[in-house]
Amino acid sequence: MSEPAHDKRITLRDLRRWAKGGEPFAMLTCYDATTARWLYRGGLRTMLVGDTAAQFILGHDSTLPAPMPFMLEITKAVRRGAPKALIVADMPFGSYQCGADEAMQHAVAFMKDGGADLVKLEVDETHAALVERMSHAGVPVVAHLGSRPQQVRATGGYKAAGRSPREAELIVDTAELMIARGASALLLEAVPDEVSKRVVQIARGRDDGEPVPVIGCGAGPACHGHVVVLHDLLKLSDWQPPFAPPAIDVGSQIQTAAAAWVRAVSRGEYQRDGGAYHLNPPKAPETPPKAPRSGEPTRPGVV
Repeated sequence: MSEPAHDKRITLRDLRRWAKGGEPFAMLTCYDATTARWLYRGGLRTMLVGDTAAQFILGHDSTLPAPMPFMLEITKAVRRGAPKALIVADMPFGSYQCGADEAMQHAVAFMKDGGADLVKLEVDETHAALVERMSHAGVPVVAHLGSRPQQVRATGGYKAAGRSPREAELIVDTAELMIARGASALLLEAVPDEVSKRVVQIARGRDDGEPVPVIGCGAGPACHGHVVVLHDLLKLSDWQPPFAPPAIDVGSQIQTAAAAWVRAVSRGEYQRDGGAYHLNPPKAPETPPKAPRSGEPTRPGVV
């Protein structure tokens, strides 16, 4: 991905340009303003406010409990932290399965109030009409295919997708359907690279000549861009999927820092020198003004 000229705000047009030019782009999940600011300083220009926040921020065992107001609020936070980044907002479970009208209200809220550039939905063929309605309303949609974490209760757990010929065909067919209905981008999670290659090939064939960017999450090198969970990359999670090897062990560094802090406080070493703040020395008493002598003017310059 080339560095944007004059650090301009990144848009869907940039994603399409990178996809067309064969410039892979990096994306990470992000859930707060401070982290967004540092990620942007590190060169990251696309961020996903993922419903994985339910797990890594709120401590749940799946993405399902992510509340809509919470997701909207952290989307606002990431936008404040990275005003020029392209922000994808994850629509949480229940926010778009509740009927088309309410789903539209939630999607529009992410755009108007949250400052998102696109919204992401985990889809199958039954969501085609909703994707079309959102796209016609001016809400760019990322259609999430392959492994779909919001289906964890229905499938009995997380697993890769598209590994059988039948599953692979279904993913490719659904991707083609979503593109036809106006999806602005696709996200493929935990599918073989052979499946991603076929989807990328289909994504090149839009009538206007502009490709539909395909973002992979453990979906092989064929995708235009790649996203993983930030906490996996930083080794802040206890387990990382095989497609998200840690780049640094921040978890151990935090643990080491916490242990050092506990030792310093418990041994009385912290601020042993008296602390950072001290009383100011007393000021000398002020000399009272001298009373004017008889006949002198009471105000300077007055005759």
